[in-house]
Amino acid sequence: MKLFVGVTNNEWFRFLAERNPDEVNFWRPRSQMDFKALQTGDIFLFKLHSPFDFIAGGGVFLRHTFLPLPLAWQSFAEKNGVPDLDTFERRILEHRNRSELSRQLGCTILVQPFFWPRELWIPVPSDWSPNIVRGKGYTVDSPIGAQLWADVQARLVADPALAPAVAEATD
Repeated sequence: MKLFVGVTNNEWFRFLAERNPDEVNFWRPRSQMDFKALQTGDIFLFKLHSPFDFIAGGGVFLRHTFLPLPLAWQSFAEKNGVPDLDTFERRILEHRNRSELSRQLGCTILVQPFFWPRELWIPVPSDWSPNIVRGKGYTVDSPIGAQLWADVQARLVADPALAPAVAEATD
């Protein structure tokens, strides 16, 4: 099994943590490449931006696709991490020119997302570089990946609502 630690917008995380949805769209405004770091059932983790250099939650990777912004909104609505389509467009425009607004978004669809309270956040792995912009993958066979997976499992097992995510990921 693999883990991917994706750098996450702090506001996106906060918004979704308050709502605790059943799925989320981890969208990438500039992405034009398919996301091949994970297979269905692997774990995608949320690493917050500095100064919060912690892993604060994650979800089970379902799939990656490309969608135009209106369809991404229609499909996921608030599960995009924003309250409305106007805010979604503004967030995209933080990373694109208006002329690029019609370009499709990279949409990483995660199910069974989990959002930990501050006291459960995991410090970034020892090999994490502040220059990492998108994220970094790990296998659970590597020493750092195994420790990260153990830290994640300890938090998930402690929360009975998240037990299915652990069971499915370890099968």
